[in-house]
Amino acid sequence: MFCRVRLALATAGSARSFSCVNPRTVRLVTPGFCRHQRRSLNSESAGVRVLYDGLCPICLTEIRFLQFLQKKRPGKVHFVDISKPGYDGAKYKDVSYEMAMEEMTVIDEKDEVHRGVPAFAVMYGAVGLGWLGRLMMWSPVRPFMDKSYAMFARNRLKWTGRSEECATGSCKKRPVDS
Repeated sequence: MFCRVRLALATAGSARSFSCVNPRTVRLVTPGFCRHQRRSLNSESAGVRVLYDGLCPICLTEIRFLQFLQKKRPGKVHFVDISKPGYDGAKYKDVSYEMAMEEMTVIDEKDEVHRGVPAFAVMYGAVGLGWLGRLMMWSPVRPFMDKSYAMFARNRLKWTGRSEECATGSCKKRPVDS
């Protein structure tokens, strides 16, 4: 049921208040939003959250394409650049920078963490490419997708000229240049 916000004049004087109008009931709501609208105000908890490496040119190309597709579904997907100095894994189901650097990580609307090929399926579904996600997860195709993505994830830093960041087997965030 859709909720309409209207401006109502109080019967005594010119005080104004917001109310949500339902066909059955009228109730005052603070701060002027209906119950289902409050939840979407916090971008950290609403929608699908895609954790990506903003310093990876291949990853960035994919994310820009998905952002373009998302224009039709604003607020459905939140793209979180893990390479930015303010990234805090505690805000994202304790997914550390190191974990997110290993493979694509997506947190769905139910707050479940998906990694690897399943993460792509969730992400594509959220931007309107559900058919592609289902194809990737289809049992005859899935083993090929898992092996291909594992090879990409293992080599992407080398292929993009950033292999020194994870030379010890564990990725460390580069310090911010002052």
